[in-house]
Amino acid sequence: MRDDALDIPSYEDMLAAHDRIRPHIRCTPVRVSDYLNDLTGASLFFKCENFQEPGAFKVRGAANAVFGLNDEQARRGVATHSSGNHASCLSYAAMRRGIPCNVVMPHTAPQAKKDTVRRYGGQITECEPSTTSREATFAQVQAATGGDFVHPYNDPRVIAGQGTCSREFIEQTDGLDSVVAPIGGGGMVSGCCLTLSTLAPETQIIAAEPEQADDAYRSFKAGHIIADDAPKTVADGLLVPLKERTWHFVSRHVTDILTASEQEIIDAMKLAWKHLRIVVEPSSAVPLATVLKNPDRFAGKRVGIIITGGNVDLDRLPWLGSA
Repeated sequence: MRDDALDIPSYEDMLAAHDRIRPHIRCTPVRVSDYLNDLTGASLFFKCENFQEPGAFKVRGAANAVFGLNDEQARRGVATHSSGNHASCLSYAAMRRGIPCNVVMPHTAPQAKKDTVRRYGGQITECEPSTTSREATFAQVQAATGGDFVHPYNDPRVIAGQGTCSREFIEQTDGLDSVVAPIGGGGMVSGCCLTLSTLAPETQIIAAEPEQADDAYRSFKAGHIIADDAPKTVADGLLVPLKERTWHFVSRHVTDILTASEQEIIDAMKLAWKHLRIVVEPSSAVPLATVLKNPDRFAGKRVGIIITGGNVDLDRLPWLGSA
């Protein structure tokens, strides 16, 4: 049942979203690694959302929002603010529907993500790398364009779309003891909560966060939202705070939030590249980093890890320093 006060999406909204977006997304594969299983003592299953056409899970929520617009709404296009992956995914969905897309991005966003937005026809306005600057700049852009605001995560259409990922994941693995996903604003984690609380209520939902951008962890411990304005971490996709809709899911359904240091994230990213043989961006390496850091927590368990994206600047990989 929908929560009317916050317009919280329901399980039925997720099912409808899945039907709506199937022509525009991929049912991404699940990968395993004997080496990583031996290293952690767990059976790890990696849901490879980096294999989506725009390189990230956010195409699910973006496509649900874009293709849920009526024709009159669609003519005005869509608009958003994003550090990169939501911007590229919304641009991709808008391109497929043939409508305009305007995005506000911090000037520090990886060049690879800016290039992807432009390749899909998105128009970029740059801002300072802070939540305050993003929201203020976006208000100006939306006033000028009139596009439908598709929030990167605090949007019921987006959360319902992200929930389709864990539906596929459970069906592909015949059940999991826990699912670990990275958390910034909480869109993917909220989608997991939305779906798994109905489809697999016995599955624990664990969020993974950088130590240097740990506002979700502190919020979880405090029992209310704590927002940092401009945290700095190699995991550039996890820089934004929780909002009221994502907090609704996190506070009710998440089992725990675990954190990892910058070096632990980089080390996990390298392990994923080497042993899964796929491109994983830093934000997507945070869940593996937390599993490696807490082996007793996961030993002997069937653990699902969502690789949320693979958009990286190959000339500025984190282990290359400032190169």
